[in-house]
Amino acid sequence: MFSNVLIVCVGNICRSPMAEALLRQRVAGRLNVCSAGINACNGAHMDPDAKAVLKQHQVRSGDHRACQVTADLLHWADLVLLMEHTQLQRVIRLAPEVRGKVFLIGKWQDDLQIADPYRRQKNAFQQTYTHLSRCVDDWLPYLSLEDQ
Repeated sequence: MFSNVLIVCVGNICRSPMAEALLRQRVAGRLNVCSAGINACNGAHMDPDAKAVLKQHQVRSGDHRACQVTADLLHWADLVLLMEHTQLQRVIRLAPEVRGKVFLIGKWQDDLQIADPYRRQKNAFQQTYTHLSRCVDDWLPYLSLEDQ
């Protein structure tokens, strides 16, 4: 059973905060969900296009502020979801002992990697939202939410 889920991308301003907002909405407070970045600029705001796409789909983003992934955050999490294989490798280098709880968010879609929409047109953010929404939904049956 999972209580704490950490979602990781590069800068923690596009993909991981979008996935965090989607998962928070889907689990409605039954899990602790946060996000971080491999190369985050602590305190940075969510990308305006990411925020706009979430709003368009009635997903609350809150006042997200980017933060750097740390070994402590990785230990806190029961499940760590990442966007790309390279991020998975970097997380395991940072804290090898978390290997068993680190997965691509696209695991249930043949290890789908989620492309980074940063500095691309808004339709790239829409595509990222679509992929992330499916991936988050694919994880829900494995989170044992009915037992909590």
